[in-house]
Amino acid sequence: MNRSDLREELARLILGEEQCLTGSEVTDKGGLTVEQGERLWRALGFPNAGDAPAYGDRDVEAIALIAATLEGGLLDESTVFRLTRALGQTMAKLADWQVATIVDQVEADVAHGRARSRLEAAVTVAQQAGPDFEALLLYAWRRHLAAAAARLEALGAVDAELLSTTMTVGFADLSRFTAMSNTIDQASLGALVEEFENRCTDVVTAYGGRVIKALGDAVLFVNRDPAAGVSTALEVVQNIGARESLPDVRVALATGSVVSRLGDVFGPPVNLAARLSHVARSNRVLVDEATAAGLGDGEFEMRSLPARPLRGFGNVSPITVSRRRGFRPRRQGPPHHVP
Repeated sequence: MNRSDLREELARLILGEEQCLTGSEVTDKGGLTVEQGERLWRALGFPNAGDAPAYGDRDVEAIALIAATLEGGLLDESTVFRLTRALGQTMAKLADWQVATIVDQVEADVAHGRARSRLEAAVTVAQQAGPDFEALLLYAWRRHLAAAAARLEALGAVDAELLSTTMTVGFADLSRFTAMSNTIDQASLGALVEEFENRCTDVVTAYGGRVIKALGDAVLFVNRDPAAGVSTALEVVQNIGARESLPDVRVALATGSVVSRLGDVFGPPVNLAARLSHVARSNRVLVDEATAAGLGDGEFEMRSLPARPLRGFGNVSPITVSRRRGFRPRRQGPPHHVP
């Protein structure tokens, strides 16, 4: 195949069909108005294709599903499009992540003679691995949806609590990341960020928490209570700060009421944890008073530091936390030395 044919074949393999319908044709067949169809397309994160043929029968099926949902009345139009926007934003990030990950495999296939070009290698991956990972995507979504529903149910029956609850919020922040990023090549920088994010995620998950988002040189996570948050933070320091392949890390925690929206969390604890991480020393854990108050006696040693101004919070006295010497906690997380 020539380059043009390979490009068309790759698109066909991913989308599963030829794109031969215009925007007005696909919305008419699916049962939405052109305005609704354009709104749906924007919510999914795509620009208006205009009069060019850019859609197929699967697009008709998707629009028909939205039309049937709207007609059924179970979900109102605002909720439908909010859910659609959440899907669009999530899938856009996932797709970028997948493609960036596959690039390494594609480059290796070309370098070792298993493919004559990047496009040819990409077509092979789409042919052989695409269906299995599509099934894995659905499986992972169902598992995460079940976990999210369980978390929501555990908050209680009070409506006001459903999207607002008390959590311990943590920020893990790499020290001197900007300076380091200016001294290494892009491939090494990408590998460093990926290792940092992977190791943080493994530790956070092992202690029952969730990574909310990664920001390159920082990871925002939440835990159900202060003790789990501090155990997570100390494990992050031990697994990242002592590694020659990674810079030092600073971790800060704050506890309080946060609001969950679109997969993110908002509220004073999020902002306070971020501010505290900026004043923490390398390979140390700082917490606010609310987090310290929830730790109890025995497992952790705490020491108040001199008050300092934190933007938006006035003068705050951070509290440094470490594991009490001789204390042997019941291990919930991973071994100290993650390979």
